[in-house]
Amino acid sequence: MIFASDNWAGAHKSIAERLLAESTGFAAAYGNSDLDKRVEARFSEIFEREVSVFFVATGTAANSLALASVQRPGGITFCHSEAHVIEDECGAPEFFSGSARLMAVDGEAGKIDPTKLSAKIAHFPEDALRHGRATAVTITQSTEIGTVYSLPEIGEISTIAKKRGLPLHMDGARFANALIALKATPAEMTWKRGVDMLSFGGTKNGCWCAEAIVFFNPEQAKEMHFIRKRAAQHFSKSRFISAQFDAYFENGLWLDLARHSNGMADGLRAGIGASNSARLAWPTASNEVFAVIQKSAAKTAESKGAKFYEWPIPAGMPDLVSEGETLVRLVTSFATTEADVDGFLKCLAA
Repeated sequence: MIFASDNWAGAHKSIAERLLAESTGFAAAYGNSDLDKRVEARFSEIFEREVSVFFVATGTAANSLALASVQRPGGITFCHSEAHVIEDECGAPEFFSGSARLMAVDGEAGKIDPTKLSAKIAHFPEDALRHGRATAVTITQSTEIGTVYSLPEIGEISTIAKKRGLPLHMDGARFANALIALKATPAEMTWKRGVDMLSFGGTKNGCWCAEAIVFFNPEQAKEMHFIRKRAAQHFSKSRFISAQFDAYFENGLWLDLARHSNGMADGLRAGIGASNSARLAWPTASNEVFAVIQKSAAKTAESKGAKFYEWPIPAGMPDLVSEGETLVRLVTSFATTEADVDGFLKCLAA
């Protein structure tokens, strides 16, 4: 009953086997192998256009370097107030972009409010020397609280960004989960809605260590080779990241894994919604579930081996939790089973 994080899960068998198969023999280094080139071409097929792809080790590296590539002196990137880039990356986006600032924008359900974004951007006109200047917008899909931007919502954020000539970045650590939730194609959820750059995550969805920065306009990626090298993210044996993505994409495995984890989350949502000792904190659509449960039920579940995190109360929900209750986050993965879900729900019933 491991619901602490999808990062706790291992690697899918097909991906592990592909890594093992690649471990013998020789191949050109630094992204020049036939496998590297084939996987890069596969990204273009998946997104239905020519893209530039840069492999990195972590989601933090993907976010930080993508945003660094579009920064200018005095630059400001706008993000949701609870986004991973501003809450959980230890200042890495600021560090790698030369101290560019992140500007928090509030919004319900973990999503940037378009009206508030417009107002925030307006505070930084291009000639405001002392205040700094707007340089980018980033959204998280799916969000930090398990919600998902709809396609029109992505388009609305993009329209606001484009009015000021700002590139739009998407943090897609759980990209596949959002895609399944929306029943959309990769193209529909990104460049067709005005997304310029994507942090494409595979690690949370069955890979061992596979993240990529995707540029939908290769002309915008000219500096990334140098930015990635300077950040020590240019792998010599990059074929081992390519091998993971090769297996990940084969026969739609990546979508099947996300479909499974979302389905396991659906089971949790249904069970918690019918429980007398727990309730859903807010609606979610991906593989993250947030629930308010009785502290006694939480202790019972932990004593039975369940792993999950207590979660801080969101700023806009001060009355969410009553005395004797706690807010928890439950994250499913490709490795979650129906027995895990049923076992946790039985702990709540007990």
